[in-house]
Amino acid sequence: MRIAIASGKGGTGKTTVSLNLALSIGDAQLLDCDVEEPNCNLFLNHELEKVRDVGIQVPVISNEKCDLCKKCVDICRFNSFVKLPKSIMLFPKLCHGCGACSLVCPQDAISEESRTIGVIERSSSQNWDTELYQGLLNIGEPMASPIIRALKDHIDDTKTVIIDSPPGTACPVISAIAGADYCVLVTEPTPFGLNDLSLAVELVKDMEIPHGVVINRYNIGDDSVERYCSEKNIPMLMKIPYEIEIAELYSEGIPFVLQMPQWKEKFIEMFRQIQVLAGRC
Repeated sequence: MRIAIASGKGGTGKTTVSLNLALSIGDAQLLDCDVEEPNCNLFLNHELEKVRDVGIQVPVISNEKCDLCKKCVDICRFNSFVKLPKSIMLFPKLCHGCGACSLVCPQDAISEESRTIGVIERSSSQNWDTELYQGLLNIGEPMASPIIRALKDHIDDTKTVIIDSPPGTACPVISAIAGADYCVLVTEPTPFGLNDLSLAVELVKDMEIPHGVVINRYNIGDDSVERYCSEKNIPMLMKIPYEIEIAELYSEGIPFVLQMPQWKEKFIEMFRQIQVLAGRC
């Protein structure tokens, strides 16, 4: 079963929920898809080994063959090409590697080469019966989605897979949660939390992914998120309070289910509820 943990904004507690859920159910695979700043291993403290580089195919233009017909410029949806008076200029970091330019070039002036944009890493040691895979996007690279798709190639469906998604509702999130059996949306009880939760709800509805909500730090705000979920018939999976013990453990890099066994039981119960809601039980 694949369970994605997502949110409409950063800082709501996605990683907290992902880690504590994975550690509670055991024999889980955890994918850190927040490839711009993966942080799950700050808490797991696994030794990591490189699995492979991830690259995308980018065009190479032969100025000798190019007749400046501009077909590559016209077909590129990402504005990677600009026609100059005597040549075609390519902006490689805008290229998404779709290959359309080489297909339409009548002079066969465009070939492709691979450009490395990041790496996939995995646990070489396992603590607490949880296997970790993470992607890491190279500094300065703008596209996270190819790393996320490559990371998901390593999913082991014989295990429960927990996917820690990037924040927001843009392309990287879509790449991360695509194919999930269920999506847990983590939010906080604030006006900003409610606004971004509503955006995330619309996304998972469009993708037809069953979903429920976890409210983190539920005792510091108001009840607007709870009222919203009630009106929209969205399951309330868990409420995690703002407690000094949880905050202290987090600051020390310790998942709180390891020190607070009552919460381990709550996460196991949430997992059982998700199985029922996803029709997997």
